[in-house]
Amino acid sequence: MKKQNLFALAAIAGMGLSACSQNPQAIPEADALVSTPVVRPPYAQQAVRVPKDQQLGYQRPIPHAYPKPNMNYQTPQGGYIPSITPQMVSNNQMPRLSKAELRAIGDQIFNNEGGGNLNNLVHWNDGEDFASMGIGHFTWYPAGRRQSFGNTFPGLLDYMAQNGVQLPGWLQQARVQGAPWSTREELMAQKNSPQVQQLQHLLYNTRELQAQYIVDRTRTAMPKLVKASHQQSIVARNLNAVANTPGGWYALIDYVNFKGEGLGNGGYRGHNWGLRQVLEEMRPTAQGQQALHEFANAAMRVLQRRVQNSDPSRNEARWLRGWQNRVDTYRNPIV
Repeated sequence: MKKQNLFALAAIAGMGLSACSQNPQAIPEADALVSTPVVRPPYAQQAVRVPKDQQLGYQRPIPHAYPKPNMNYQTPQGGYIPSITPQMVSNNQMPRLSKAELRAIGDQIFNNEGGGNLNNLVHWNDGEDFASMGIGHFTWYPAGRRQSFGNTFPGLLDYMAQNGVQLPGWLQQARVQGAPWSTREELMAQKNSPQVQQLQHLLYNTRELQAQYIVDRTRTAMPKLVKASHQQSIVARNLNAVANTPGGWYALIDYVNFKGEGLGNGGYRGHNWGLRQVLEEMRPTAQGQQALHEFANAAMRVLQRRVQNSDPSRNEARWLRGWQNRVDTYRNPIV
């Protein structure tokens, strides 16, 4: 790969997607998964390099270069659900994921969050006070609800609209007002309503666009991870090791969607559990599959620390098995 292309993960601090919650706990836990199937398409990984901390500085925002494809949403007829592929281009020097990589990462995240089940694209996890939307179970709070974990689904709707998706009128209104269901019971009672079915199919049709949204969010976070850390050289080194390993893209992208960037000092008892904390926790390693194992091991130590610091009444230990299954998918390249 040409030298000028070696800045994928840490060179674009200014993309500024609204998906990036300022809350470090942007993506909450999913339901504990009994198993996490792994998607294995052809490998097309591109090596990348993250600049060292002293190389990082403010950069002018890079504007989106996405054309607006024809993505007018229509309710599927006769059970047929077409797939919408985003038509995206880039005029910067940043390496891009191939369509196969993007599709594989999106499919794996969909498996991680919702078991790859269409019915789980509009969901509300038991014990949570927000709805979970799309392949990444983006958080969506009802109006007036305290947003403890950020409110990322409205940002996805903005991203869809910017990329030419025609949102139904009721959804445009709800994007501003908040989720139209106040409780999990209310949403589940309406799962077969025309409104929920329409939203479900819309989210199925735009899976690859949602995957690109998650990728963009991760790329935006990368330079901030190093700058926010008191261990900048360690974070930059570990980020380089994972990013330059086949399959490392998926591990970084999925963890940001799973537990957030970890940019702030929130969390329980002052300990956060985002990607930054995992990179700080990682033991030194060179690029290669060992880097994936070290990343996964560090992720579980961070998540176990979260459980130890949590309020016992939340019984967060019940999620550890599912978290372990998800983190174990980072150990072997899926693309």
